[in-house]
Amino acid sequence: CYYRAKDYGRHLLIGYIQMWDVFARRSLLAVSGALATFLIYLLFVNADSAPTNQSAAPGAIESADAKISDFTFTQTKGDVVQWRVQAKQARLFELEKRAVLSTVEVTLYGQAGKDVTVTGDEGALDTATKNFVLANRTDPLMIATGSGYTIYTNHLAWTDATKVIQTDDPVRIVGNGLEITGRGLLGRTESEEFEVLDDVHVDFTAGS
Repeated sequence: CYYRAKDYGRHLLIGYIQMWDVFARRSLLAVSGALATFLIYLLFVNADSAPTNQSAAPGAIESADAKISDFTFTQTKGDVVQWRVQAKQARLFELEKRAVLSTVEVTLYGQAGKDVTVTGDEGALDTATKNFVLANRTDPLMIATGSGYTIYTNHLAWTDATKVIQTDDPVRIVGNGLEITGRGLLGRTESEEFEVLDDVHVDFTAGS
């Protein structure tokens, strides 16, 4: 009887061990499956919530709402055209109310035919305020006035509310026997008055 009880106890212990082994294996499988499901969920959530890297840095490729070749934008007051922007290509961003321009020509119409023409490699137009900026990649911008002067500078900004063009960059004005250099420019195009703001030097040039 003693040996039978001992064998019975041994078999019972082995049975408990096997049962716990099966239980432990099933528990580990269940936990592993739950972890895998949770990881997959996190991957999908992160993929959906990760922001796109649009316009992360200056010069980054942006996704425009529209692209227009031979773009023209005209500002009028009544029946009178005040200025016109023409560009070889424009990329329009409707939400920002902005047009990014390439190969640009701007004509600012003044009184009695005193028009000002500006050409640049690139620019940006705010379609809400009607303000714009122009710049060249290498050579300075060239601003031709109706009175025979040519203005050279690196960057130019137009404020439509005041009808003023200006820059803080170095400026050179050539024409009618004069060469004027300095820093900063303030120009009122309707009267074709231009003021060099700082460090002004005037030289007379023969044969101009």
